[in-house]
Amino acid sequence: MAFKMDLRTIDLEPDGEVLRIWLNRPEARNAHNQQMVKEIGDLFTAINAQSQFRVAVLGGRGKSFCAGADRKEKLPIPENDLEARYLGQLGRRAARAIEDCDVVTVARVHGHAIGGGCCFAASCDFRLCTEDSLFYVPEVELGVPLPWGATPRLVHEIGAARARQMIITSERIDGRKAAEWGLVHEVTQTETELDDSVERWVEKILALPAMSVQMSKYQLRGYNQLSRLGDLSEFDGDASARAIQTSDAQSRFSNFG
Repeated sequence: MAFKMDLRTIDLEPDGEVLRIWLNRPEARNAHNQQMVKEIGDLFTAINAQSQFRVAVLGGRGKSFCAGADRKEKLPIPENDLEARYLGQLGRRAARAIEDCDVVTVARVHGHAIGGGCCFAASCDFRLCTEDSLFYVPEVELGVPLPWGATPRLVHEIGAARARQMIITSERIDGRKAAEWGLVHEVTQTETELDDSVERWVEKILALPAMSVQMSKYQLRGYNQLSRLGDLSEFDGDASARAIQTSDAQSRFSNFG
């Protein structure tokens, strides 16, 4: 049975045992709105209910992977506390769905990977990028804490010292530095070389026994879940929602970009 979903901000390209996933808001450099965030969570959850694909490649149409939140989006005012909490947890749910996906996930990063875009990439098993890619989490600079469970995720991937440097100082890092820090697994000069790199990684994964790859993912997921003990990221969305209402954050957001 063909894998199909009704998605408005994401394109799907099934290719045998590979599902190529494209964030598809190129006019906004794939800045994520609430629709995209929800669709990412729904999509990666749905992937776990199928047996066709062994690898999912996540990339972005146009000039960037994902330029962070769409600041032009007018967010709905929650009708009650439960709705507010649901909306505040959409990003964390999406990132967790990528992280907990049963198939091997590969991020194809070019251009910007800002804020939530950086979190989407960091949630993938493998990350490949061009040397002029920009990884950047500007939240602290904007007056809000880093949401979506991204803090423990970055600590897990690049270590506490680098994560502290990247988060608290909002340091921008390019593809070369991202490779030095362990945020990406391979860096290329051009997008053409990036596509070649993606294909090599996909072929490498598909050449391995499917069962041992999947069981290794289960093991790694189990160890990662142990590291989540004491993880307070469930409250990230709540904290960010409160912080963004401050006058300082409102002023910084309006002047950002």
